[in-house]
Amino acid sequence: MAKENQSDLENDWLKTELPEKTLSDIERFAKEHKLTSAQKEKLITDTKVKYEEMQITPGESVGIIAAQSLGEPGTQMTMRTHHFIGIAELNVTLGLPRIIEVLDLRKEPKTPFMMIYLKSPHGKTRESADKIANRIKQVSLGELAKEISLSMSEFSLSISFDKQELSMHSVSMEEIYESLQKSQKEFKVTKRADTINIEQKVRDIKKLYRLKERIKESVISGAKGITHVLVVERDGEHTIQTFGSNLKSVMQIDEVDETRTITNNIYEVADILGIEAARHVIISEIEKVLTEQGMPVDSRHVHLIGDLMCQTGTPESITRHGITSQKSSVLARASFEIPLKHLVDAAIIGEVDKLTSVVENIMINQPIFVGTGLPDLVVKMKGEKAKPAKLKPSEAQQSPAKQDVSLGKSKEVKEAQSEQSSDAPRAKGASELKIESEQ
Repeated sequence: MAKENQSDLENDWLKTELPEKTLSDIERFAKEHKLTSAQKEKLITDTKVKYEEMQITPGESVGIIAAQSLGEPGTQMTMRTHHFIGIAELNVTLGLPRIIEVLDLRKEPKTPFMMIYLKSPHGKTRESADKIANRIKQVSLGELAKEISLSMSEFSLSISFDKQELSMHSVSMEEIYESLQKSQKEFKVTKRADTINIEQKVRDIKKLYRLKERIKESVISGAKGITHVLVVERDGEHTIQTFGSNLKSVMQIDEVDETRTITNNIYEVADILGIEAARHVIISEIEKVLTEQGMPVDSRHVHLIGDLMCQTGTPESITRHGITSQKSSVLARASFEIPLKHLVDAAIIGEVDKLTSVVENIMINQPIFVGTGLPDLVVKMKGEKAKPAKLKPSEAQQSPAKQDVSLGKSKEVKEAQSEQSSDAPRAKGASELKIESEQ
């Protein structure tokens, strides 16, 4: 009986009921696959078993285990990058450099990348996917121009265009003319049949040469920042891979499936789609690198890191400027980096460290509040408490002076008795013996 009670206490923390989200997913799965009631019940039973297995014991050091689970494979990672076959420009950073980029939350990835999915039927044929890819790719005036000639007599530029390039990128002369009028307001822009002329208002030959070089880089069409595109066929569907990222512009294209299109720029995702989408990108990027390196890690460790980096509503890096700076413990902050600065700043404002976490208690050699160090042991005392002695009526009526004398004498007697008892070995009382027998 005692063993059964002990087993019940040990498993009292287990949650046996499935979350509502999981139950709704099971209901939807059963309808989609037309499961019978018996199959549905078996699925629920198997899910409950898995749900109980995945729960952890209260007080488990999940942070330390997650850090170790990712830190150890990180020492075995390579420093290489992977690129797509035939396109050397489309490099994607993988391995340890990509893990560092994600955990440090770099504003701009070293190799920004997008995977663009197309709505049906635009993704079925390569021709239609190529047309959309050409519209997405950033196109500069230098790519469209056949020739840019400089007239020294008129102090002007004359730009002629390649009709085939204009057709391939779906750009008209009118669009180029309007773009140049907006970007080159200090010059006079005129359009002829197949050419566009740009004249200087003030005659300056150096300024004209600088204009010729600058105008080649002017973006005429496409999503700014996406310099290369590649159409790839997977499972009968054509997708567009890009070098460069501009999620906002790409999602405004009607043929693009915005529900599946992704980018590896975490800040861009957080700004446009929100913090939950950014958390998903952090988790998927870490798992993708680990899987590619042949070092799969339990997804719960990666999910914990994703939750930690997004808990405040904005992405926070795992650096002294991010998550570490938010720790309430002075010693914990000092243990990470620049300890002297943290200690001096805390001393100036009189900051108090309550020693409630792991790091600071290890530093001062105290038990940490995890595992068996989490609960406090409590002993229930069943012995009767000693009652205070009552004075006799005759003693209570004594004068205050006599009472003081009697109290002084009794105090001296007690001190003498305590000195004698300290020399002899102390015998255990009945209440102490009773407590020990119960324990």
